[in-house]
Amino acid sequence: MNKDNLIQLFQNVLPMSTGKAEQLAEKFKAGKTVRNEYLLKEGAVCNASHFIEEGIMRSYTYDIEGNEVTTSFYSKKMQGSDLVSFFKRIPSKESIQALTDCETWYITYGDMQANFHAIPEFREFGRLNIINHYSILKQRMLSMLQETAEQRYGALINSNPEILQNVPLKYIASYLGITDTSLSRIRKEFIKK
Repeated sequence: MNKDNLIQLFQNVLPMSTGKAEQLAEKFKAGKTVRNEYLLKEGAVCNASHFIEEGIMRSYTYDIEGNEVTTSFYSKKMQGSDLVSFFKRIPSKESIQALTDCETWYITYGDMQANFHAIPEFREFGRLNIINHYSILKQRMLSMLQETAEQRYGALINSNPEILQNVPLKYIASYLGITDTSLSRIRKEFIKK
């Protein structure tokens, strides 16, 4: 594993020299998570922030009726962590599970805090990264209110096509807020188009 994708992430979020991005990337360690293993279990505090080099993960929780609901998918070049648990040091209300074998770059909470204080670019990257994650969360919330299931499905396959090849349909349906039957109908309509 090399850190080229991680370096590119730093430069995409905060324009900086390759040397400075490499310095930031050196703060991350390599990690592996095998298929079906948990990166985080509900009730535990998230102690590491992961950048996914290879593989797909999902986060999920349970609704008030006890049904499992997928809340997010994380794939290559994405960050897979519960940022609320990570930064507030509180138990997570979600679990994060590997759906495929995954390779990640991670940084612990303690190391991240030390680097926020020691390296101004690291601090600025962190601030902008949190803003980007808030933006993604806000867009997802609005899409659940303002878009049809077909539109949400289209956006998902356009932004992250590997999910369709590697994720069980029940998780995709749950993420879209629809039944498995509705997802089958939507998929058939997309194939016709």
